Amino acid sequence: MGGEVPKQYHTLDGKMVIEHSLGRLLAHPRIERVYVALSSDDRWWDGCQYAGHAEVMRVEGGSERGHSVLNALCRIREEAGPDDWVLVHDAARPCLRSTDIDRLIDELADHPVGGILAGRLSDTVKREGPTGVIGETLAREHLWRAFTPQMFRLGLLHQSLGAALQAGRPVTDEASAIELHGLNPRLVEGHSDNIKITHPQDLELARFYLQQQQVGA
Repeated sequence: MGGEVPKQYHTLDGKMVIEHSLGRLLAHPRIERVYVALSSDDRWWDGCQYAGHAEVMRVEGGSERGHSVLNALCRIREEAGPDDWVLVHDAARPCLRSTDIDRLIDELADHPVGGILAGRLSDTVKREGPTGVIGETLAREHLWRAFTPQMFRLGLLHQSLGAALQAGRPVTDEASAIELHGLNPRLVEGHSDNIKITHPQDLELARFYLQQQQVGA
């Protein structure tokens, strides 16, 4: 995003990006509590409307995403059992639909591993060659974009993520850790408007999606 303010604290349609994300999780009747992993030197959180919310727990963040999630899981283990489900969501995904949360929970309720929200790729995908030219065109029929939330049993995710980080394995999302554990998470198709704020222009696109969701509602 550039600039001093982290992307989750940028203003989107009159609220912080993270306020949209948290509001959608807290409003869902099947989610009991939300844990937010934050840097120790975070100076924007206190300005968030959910900073003092009774169902929002702050935990210490880590150097990378995986470390932050693992810290949150360690905190959750103090109150939940290993077979309880946890959902991991990006603070910078403010357009998550309640219906997609329901679909994820319903489709994974009896699944032995867990899974993620995702979307099928519709674009042609190119692999870059060594000099910036096209090296290969990939078949897109079986390619998906990974979204969040990603939903797994607390014990399994804690064990898999901890082992991956200890071994120095690259973990870009929670499903990656589960895969390194030798398991295959399920893909649950979600809406394509569940975008992640990464670039400045994404704020305008997210604003459009939020407005369209309000019209649809």
